[in-house]
Parts: sequence; C-alpha cells; structure tokens
Amino acid sequence: MNKFSLVLKGMAMGIAEVIPGVSGGTIAFITGIYEQLIKTITAFSPSLLKTLKNEGFAGAWEAVNGNFLVALMAGMAGGVVIGVFGVTHLLEEYPQHLWGFFFGLIIASAIYIGRQVTKWGAGEVVGLLLGAGIAYYITVANPASGNEALWFVFLSGAIAISALILPGISGSFILLLMGMYTFVIPHVKKALSLETESLIITAVFAAGCLLGITTISRVISWMFQNYKNSTLAVLTGFMIGSLNKVYPWRNTLEWVDKTTGTVLTDITNFANPDDLKVLMEESVSPSNFNGEPHLVPVIVLMVVGFLSVFLIEKFGRSEETA
Repeated sequence: MNKFSLVLKGMAMGIAEVIPGVSGGTIAFITGIYEQLIKTITAFSPSLLKTLKNEGFAGAWEAVNGNFLVALMAGMAGGVVIGVFGVTHLLEEYPQHLWGFFFGLIIASAIYIGRQVTKWGAGEVVGLLLGAGIAYYITVANPASGNEALWFVFLSGAIAISALILPGISGSFILLLMGMYTFVIPHVKKALSLETESLIITAVFAAGCLLGITTISRVISWMFQNYKNSTLAVLTGFMIGSLNKVYPWRNTLEWVDKTTGTVLTDITNFANPDDLKVLMEESVSPSNFNGEPHLVPVIVLMVVGFLSVFLIEKFGRSEETA
C-alpha cells in the first residue's frame, strides 16, 4: 500500500480522535484499512517473542506489519497535532459548520458499512438495533461520579481505548461518562513534569489502554472471521446511534470545570471558559437552537461530508487496482 496514502489516512484518524463524538475507527473503516489495522494490533502477542527468536527482527517486523504501522502512526501523530491546533479552533469558531460536515460524513459511513453486509437476516437486524441503542445511550447517559482508585483508572483506560477500534464511539466521551476525564487528563499532563503520583496514574491508565486495545482487537478479529455480517451490522448500528453526538444543533445543559470537576448548569459568570468541558447536551431543531443556526452553510457542509465518504471509497478502490 502506498506509504504516503497511509500517512494521510493516519492523519485523518488522528484528527478524528481529537474531536469529541468522532472515532478514529470510523475513519479507518471508510478508508479501507480497518481489518488490516485489527490484524496488525492482534499480531502483538506472546507468539511474537518466538518469531523474534526464530526469525530475528526482520521476521518480527513483517509479522506485525511494521511498515504499515509506522506510516499509520506517523500520520496519526501529525493528525493529533493538526486537530489540537486546527480543529479545536474550528470547533470554537464554527461549531455548527464542523458538526454538519461530520454529521453528513457519519451518515454516509453508516451506509457504506451497511453495504458491506452481504446478507441481512434476523441476526443482522438485531445487531444493527443493538449497536444503535448502545451508541445512542452513550450519547445521552448521565455521567458517573468517577473513582480515583488505581483499579478503576486501569479499567477506564481499557474501556476508553476501545473507541479507537469501534466506529462511532469517542474515547474522551467515554472518560466523561465514567467520571474520569477531569481526573485522568490533568494527571497525564502533570506526568510530563515527572510528578510521581501522576506518573503512577498515567502508567496504570496506559496499562489499561494496552490491555483494552489488545483485547477488543482480538474480539473483533474473531467476530470478523466467524460472524462478519453480524459484526458489520453492529458497527453500522454504532454509527447510526452516534449521530446524536455530532448533530449540529445542540443546546448545552451541563458543563464540567476541568480543574475542579464541578458540574455547572449556568456559566454566565464563569471566569475561565477554557476550563470548561461540555458534559450534557440536548438536540433541538435549528429554530430552537441557542445561537445562530447557520442553516444553509451547515446543510451544504453535510452534503460535502456525505459525498466525501464515497470519494474516499472511490480513491481506495483505485489504489487497490493500481
């Protein structure tokens, strides 16, 4: 596969991971690298040590699809940087426009994934409804109070990292629902200054992430091998259910102070808006939106987002035949 193309796909995944409500797994799927990504992650297993011993570094590198992984990770790192500085700016200045684009993109992605199901039966329909129900519930669920015990930090890492693999589910939003966002993220930042407590918490969280991504990737890999149609139907449901989180016209009901963890329902007199994270929102019609709805440009960007998926699909097919 063309390395430059992989870097661009990784970059798109990295940008998606920065946006709450959008998953890198979604981008991986519509760019045609989802199954390859799953296989690459599952290659990291105890048997890799045996391969390293018998075939050396070259054999181990081939076993983990090293060229693919390096190109993708390089792109993701660049995408995260672009997302932090670029996309976050767009979210602040043009939120409805950006959400409109991703709303259209995810609708088209759900159609694209659903088209991969070769036969729709009762099992696939149930899987679709189950996936949609779970994803929708995640978007409207009340956040938990959290738990600062190390075992829960480990568990939150294992669950949140699954969002990298599952289309339609955002890792940062999972942390918010578990009540861990305002605890884990500050400690991850403090770990850069080598503070002992933060280093321990970050290490435990990272260990949970490692277990989570290796476990979920193996589960999905097994499901693809044995129940591909049902798995695709569930993933399609995840995409449909997540639409509520990227709907362009949402009124905020609750915010959380990232520095103190305090939940707020009124921020009129709040001194530092940058310290706030949206906690709960309500989807409304454009006419009931608290602010300028920008109806025409948002609809135009929905169409652009929708069409972009099929342009990406066409680009992926041309790569395969090249």
